[in-house]
Amino acid sequence: MPNVVVSPGVSIAYESFGDPGHPPVLLVMGLGAQMLAWHEDFCRTLADRGRYVIRYDNRDCGLSTTFDEHPVDTGEFFATVGAGDIPAALAMVPYRLRDMADDGLGLLTALGIERTHVVGTSMGGMIAQTMALSSPERVLTLTSMMSSTGESEYGRSSPEAQAAVSAPKPTDREGYVTAAENELVWASRRYGDATALRELAAASYDRSFYPAGIGRQLGAMVLSGSRADALRELRVPTLVIHGLDDTLIAPSGGRRTAELVPGAELLLIPDMGHDRPRELWPVLVDALVSHTG
Repeated sequence: MPNVVVSPGVSIAYESFGDPGHPPVLLVMGLGAQMLAWHEDFCRTLADRGRYVIRYDNRDCGLSTTFDEHPVDTGEFFATVGAGDIPAALAMVPYRLRDMADDGLGLLTALGIERTHVVGTSMGGMIAQTMALSSPERVLTLTSMMSSTGESEYGRSSPEAQAAVSAPKPTDREGYVTAAENELVWASRRYGDATALRELAAASYDRSFYPAGIGRQLGAMVLSGSRADALRELRVPTLVIHGLDDTLIAPSGGRRTAELVPGAELLLIPDMGHDRPRELWPVLVDALVSHTG
């Protein structure tokens, strides 16, 4: 997988699928997840429908640049935010969602792509929204999937999902792979697949086990605040996709996003949680092909 410099000191690992002459679709992944979470078969299916698909590792994840010189203690960070000492919290985290959005745009520039369709999932949806807000001239369409607006009252996690996402992950391979099954708490109730979760965890661990980046990404997400006012002014054609089984980011997050963006289309999918089960790929691919057409 190639790696390109997108700004001073930051390089991004990426992979592409399909014909570069077809309309480009940039896939943006969520918190702590490598590009592998956009399953290769999903990418190839979308490419087979006439799209040039690009997936990549966000900074502080996978094979992209990491920021080891800025350690973040997540417990201390949230205690600081909870105490209302925002200046101290800001000093803990070296970047924001805007910087992560610029990474994606920088990747496009390095690839010679002026404009693209952007699809982001979870935190990746927040990054994709930020791309469209900061550089609308470069975003042909926006798809925000299982994401939210940065407003704390929307898209809240269930207590069970919050506990699962907050629990420290084992550092040994066997424990890490087994613990992936905990993600079933926010997966599709009908299609949740423990085997698929373990396989992704094993591949991710073997490629790049780097839990330290999650705290910085999480801090960037928290400190970037609400995008509500900006989304009201967005004029990029927008599709919002959310699973009705999602307990990590509740469907209210998707509904609110579609409510704010003028003319946005909202697709609520039964039997989809905070995941993209293979059984629902035909629905997702059809929606993306239609929206990016």
